[in-house]
Amino acid sequence: MSKKIKVLTLGDHPLSPSGVGTQTRYVCEALLATGKFNIFSLGGAIKHHDYRMSSVADYGTDWRVLPIDGYGTPEIIRSILRNEKPDIVWVMTDPRFYEWLWSIDNEVRSICPIVYYHVWDNYPYPKFNRGYYESNDHIVSISKLTDDIVRNVSPSVPCTYIPHAVDPTHFFPMSEDQQKKLRKDNFHPGDVNKFIIFWNNRNARRKQSGTLLWWFKDWIEEHNLQEKAQLIMHTDPKDIHGQDLVHIANRIGLIENRQVLFSTEKVSIELMGAFYNMADVTINISDAEGFGLSTLESLYCGTPIIVNMTGGLQEQIIGDGGPFGVPLFPSSKSVIGSQEVPYIYEDRISESHFKSALSNMYDMGHEERKRLGSAGRNHALANYGFNDFKQKWVDTMIKIHEEHGSWDSRKKYTSINFKEIK
Repeated sequence: MSKKIKVLTLGDHPLSPSGVGTQTRYVCEALLATGKFNIFSLGGAIKHHDYRMSSVADYGTDWRVLPIDGYGTPEIIRSILRNEKPDIVWVMTDPRFYEWLWSIDNEVRSICPIVYYHVWDNYPYPKFNRGYYESNDHIVSISKLTDDIVRNVSPSVPCTYIPHAVDPTHFFPMSEDQQKKLRKDNFHPGDVNKFIIFWNNRNARRKQSGTLLWWFKDWIEEHNLQEKAQLIMHTDPKDIHGQDLVHIANRIGLIENRQVLFSTEKVSIELMGAFYNMADVTINISDAEGFGLSTLESLYCGTPIIVNMTGGLQEQIIGDGGPFGVPLFPSSKSVIGSQEVPYIYEDRISESHFKSALSNMYDMGHEERKRLGSAGRNHALANYGFNDFKQKWVDTMIKIHEEHGSWDSRKKYTSINFKEIK
């Protein structure tokens, strides 16, 4: 039997419920299912109670996870390279988290290739990322926008487009009877027949969570829908990176009559599909969104979406037979930035467009919403298919290993650059 390809993964803990964690798990499971791979994961981005290495159930020593704080350090990587001898280093999430890794890319890449699963939220082309991109042997892009950015900023770096996908065994449309029963079993009797708007995001500044509450309040009052519509927000309303949503909801009177509900408990991925099936529409009005996994999960469940036409959201709602809900085109595009990210567009929608979108979705009625959701599900399965996602990752990783090798068979890398001096 030939030696298995060992992959070191860096990112959120692959068993955590975050979008990064979930997608990392899907990639790992796809590779392991072939019998050709061995996975060593650094499980970061969450607070751990136990830092001992563990094996993932059903995989034994083929998939081990080492809990860490943050995403890693040069010292940790050097130790793993020495002791584990990985054939590929696989990295996922924002490039700001991996400056330390790319600062030692000459050490890592002299031994094995680095593969970066990358997303970037918006234009203009981030030429300040070129050094990061060129520190990888291969970049896999999550969205069409990201793919265009990588190919223009660093055309010399091989790039493959593999968008996110979700597991159809967990996200699928339930029957009308099942949906009614879910509402009856889980809702207050007075809420069973309400128009339900679902929002599933982290409570962070760019997600516009406070804006959503304020505008929703105005919308139900303007259209006398106080007893007919309800907003469910699956989030931490006290997240330190966001607004105090409980304070806002109390301040504008949304709590007392259950016009907004906060779902604050962590829910298993197996149960998340029930949320989308109980909802009439899923909404995301972020001013920057690399992909937007919750809206794809919603489409898989046959529930239409309302989204800002930014980042990866725009390719989800527009396609053959679309739109699959109501697209909200930005009313303004501001160039914002920081010391780390000098410039990037921030896409903001207008209050009037938001309210109009809610009214359109409400007024079209149940049957038309079901038609939109069904068309959206077909679009999601055709363009973000789970089996296609897994097969592309397997093919890509095998090809990278064959073309680049590792350790004694390492190819296509040199730390020496020749430049012509004029």
